[in-house]
Amino acid sequence: MKLGTEQSGLLGRVRNLAARRTEGRGLILLALVIIVVAILEPTAFTAYSVTLGRVALIGLVALGLTAVILMGELDLSVASTLAVSGVIMASIPDLGLGIVVALAAGILIGIVNAVFVVYVGINSFIATLGMLFALRGLAFVISDEKPVRLSNIDAGIAFGAPLIGPVTPRVLIFIVAFIALQVFLTRVRAGREFYAVGGNRQAAFDAGIPVRRRIFTGFMISGFVAALAGVINTLERTAADPTAGSSVLLASFAAAIIGGVVLTGGRGSVVGTLIGALSLGILQVALTLSGVQTDIQDIFIGSILLIAVITDPTQLRAAAASVRSFFQRREKAQIPT
Repeated sequence: MKLGTEQSGLLGRVRNLAARRTEGRGLILLALVIIVVAILEPTAFTAYSVTLGRVALIGLVALGLTAVILMGELDLSVASTLAVSGVIMASIPDLGLGIVVALAAGILIGIVNAVFVVYVGINSFIATLGMLFALRGLAFVISDEKPVRLSNIDAGIAFGAPLIGPVTPRVLIFIVAFIALQVFLTRVRAGREFYAVGGNRQAAFDAGIPVRRRIFTGFMISGFVAALAGVINTLERTAADPTAGSSVLLASFAAAIIGGVVLTGGRGSVVGTLIGALSLGILQVALTLSGVQTDIQDIFIGSILLIAVITDPTQLRAAAASVRSFFQRREKAQIPT
C-alpha cells in the first residue's frame, strides 16, 4: 500500500513536471526547419561557423530577454543597447577599458529601464520602446552617424578566429552565458523567484519575495547580455555600426517565444530559448544562402512568431474560456425572468 502511494506520488510529480514544460512547439519547429533546410538548402549544415555564429548572436540576446519575460515584462531596448554599447567600446582607444565601459553601460541601461517600470510605474513595453529610440539616437550622436573602427583591429581579427573547429569565441561565450543563466534560474533561489514573480506578482509579494529587486535583476541581466552581444559583434566586425541590432530584436524575441517562454510570465526556460535560437539561426542562414533578402526573412520570422503566440496553450485556453463565457451569458439572457 505504501509502495503504491509512493508510486502514485512520483507519477503525479512527473505529470506536473511534464505539464510545466513549454519547449514542445520549439522542438516541433526545429524538426520542421531541419527537414525543410536539409531538402532545399543542405549547404546550411555545412557552413558550421556561419550557422553557429548566427545562432549565438540571436541566442545571446534572447537569453537576456528570457530573464525579463519570465517576470511578465518586456525589454524592447536590447537592439539599441547592442548598438550603443558597440559604439561606446569602439570610441575608446583602450580596448580593455572600452569593453568594461560598454558592459557597464548595458547594466546602467537595465537599471534605468527598471526604474521606469518599478518606481515611475510605466508599462515596460512603453518604457523600453522609448529607450529603444533614445539609445538609437545616442548611438548615432556618438558615432557621428557613421561606423566607428576599432583602435586595435588585430585584436578584433584574432577574436573572430575559430578556437576549436567551427567554435569561435562568440559561440563559446554564448555557451557559458547559457549555462550560467540555466544554473541561476533553476538552482539559485533568486533565479527561481523570477517564475514566482511572473506567475503571480501579488502572491510573490505576499510570500516575502523582493519583487522590485527581482525586476531590477532581470532588466540588468537583459542590458548586460545585450551589451555583451554588442561587444562581440563589434570585435568580430572590427567596427561599430550605429544601426547594428536592428535585425536581431525580432529574431531574439521570436526565439524566446517559440521556445515556450510565455509573454505573461511564470513559464518558460532557457533550454526552450536555445531551441528557438537554433531553429531561427538555421532558418536565417538557409534563407541567406538561398538569396532571400533580409526584409523577406523578417516576414518569415514574424509569421512564425505570430503562429507561436496564437498556438500558445495559455492563449488557447483564454480564448476557449472567452467563448464559453460568451455563450453562457447569451443563454442567461434568453432565460425569461
